[in-house]
Amino acid sequence: MRFGIVILPEYRWPLAEQRWRAAESYGFDHAWTYDHVGWRSLVDGPWFDAVPTLTAAAMVTRRIRLGTLVASPNFRHPVPFARSLLALDDISGGRLTFGVGAGGTGGYDNVVLGGEPLTPRSRVDRFGEFVEQLDSLLTNERTSIAGDYYTSVDARSAPGCAQRPRVPFVVAANGPRSMRVAVRFGQGWVTTGRGGDTLDEWWAAVGDLAKRFAETPGSDGLDRYLSLDAAPVYSLSSVEAFHDFAGRAEELGFTDVVTHWPRDEGVYAGRMSTLESVVTDVLPRFRAG
Repeated sequence: MRFGIVILPEYRWPLAEQRWRAAESYGFDHAWTYDHVGWRSLVDGPWFDAVPTLTAAAMVTRRIRLGTLVASPNFRHPVPFARSLLALDDISGGRLTFGVGAGGTGGYDNVVLGGEPLTPRSRVDRFGEFVEQLDSLLTNERTSIAGDYYTSVDARSAPGCAQRPRVPFVVAANGPRSMRVAVRFGQGWVTTGRGGDTLDEWWAAVGDLAKRFAETPGSDGLDRYLSLDAAPVYSLSSVEAFHDFAGRAEELGFTDVVTHWPRDEGVYAGRMSTLESVVTDVLPRFRAG
């Protein structure tokens, strides 16, 4: 099993740099940041853009894979965003993993631009177009696609991705339509689970989603990522909790799990001592088999 960590883009760079460097020195396989204009309970606080954050992270790391968990189509157009991803892949030396999802139905990202909250259907329709166009933009020399939400006209992609044929996509999906997008375009699938007031309810939903994805034609061989902290209990609330979470995820067939860097208060509040104990005591056990 591989392990990843999310570093929220809320810190000025002198503080953020320490976290990105530490994520690599701790031995995490991948490190991520959110891609939003603003996010939930933190919308009034400090928040930086994902692309320059990952660019800076690429410059102070050498091994760890970097990515968006997950990029949203609700405030981006695929043509300029493809250029950003090309640059990130190049600057990181081919260490970029592109996580992409449909975004929330009533999320801030769309409303802040003057749009109406998206219906579930329109959100998935837009998501499908976004992923399809990015796949073409990052793979082909030229792309012309006219869609209902996005249009690309003779868009160039030189010099192409450092990774061939393009950067790997990890596609967030909980429903059948999004899962079909994941198996068509993704090299990996990621889920946050679905609802649940208790931990057991959340894990039951995760198990159901894992089963549905495994039954989706074309899913064989794709990596499976679980974002642990959508659960009612923070995965780094204790060393024992993280060990239990990772073990359950492994039993359900997940190849990768992702936690969040502990914050001082609010969402993902935790202690650095717990993270450090997980790094030294838990991660080696799973890697040893």
